[in-house]
Amino acid sequence: MTATGSIELSRIRETLLLMASLAARHLRLALQALIERNDSLAESVERQDSEIDSLEVKVDDLVITFIATHSPVAIDCRFVLVASKISSDLERIGDQAVTIARLARRLNAAPPLKLLFDIPRMAMVAEEMYRDAIDCFIEAKAKEAIGIVRRDKEVDALNKKLSEELLEAMRGQPGSIPQATSLLLISRAIERIADHAKNIAEEVYYLYRARDIRHRGHADASRPLPETPKETH
Repeated sequence: MTATGSIELSRIRETLLLMASLAARHLRLALQALIERNDSLAESVERQDSEIDSLEVKVDDLVITFIATHSPVAIDCRFVLVASKISSDLERIGDQAVTIARLARRLNAAPPLKLLFDIPRMAMVAEEMYRDAIDCFIEAKAKEAIGIVRRDKEVDALNKKLSEELLEAMRGQPGSIPQATSLLLISRAIERIADHAKNIAEEVYYLYRARDIRHRGHADASRPLPETPKETH
């Protein structure tokens, strides 16, 4: 790898990490706007969404340029492919943060429902998954990425439980339908954030171990995820 190539890879990595930081911030503010019923925080998330979109385009441009000029192989090739996929997941996390912020503003105009209590729990797990996935990317922690993939089931279970509770509330209290519907959509947004965190963890594993572990749970949940020695490079 030439010095120029190393610099270009560093630019991709730095841009991706900036994008990850902004996505984390937007998610945190959106959830804070929901829990604290704070319209100004929700509005700030909506206003700043274009920053993440612009960075996704930048990452893709850098990746395309690097591939075209360096014909990367092995881990460098995996890195640029993974960077493009992770940037897409980060952009979608930003979109879900905007969705939560918009629904929070809608909820803030009505009395709160008591069933909000499981939303913070779901959000905590999803945020932890996302934070840990980015940490695994930074620190090359392939083994730890497997645990993040498995935690997605916890968020799925919480989403299912909350959805059932909200549907029951709508049947028993028709007046709660607007608020319950918004909470249902927020719950689904958080579940999708966890999905994207899982995707990032899977890509991290592929980057550092050259093994694709996507969809293994659907094929055979009882099989252990693979552990192979780190590639030397």
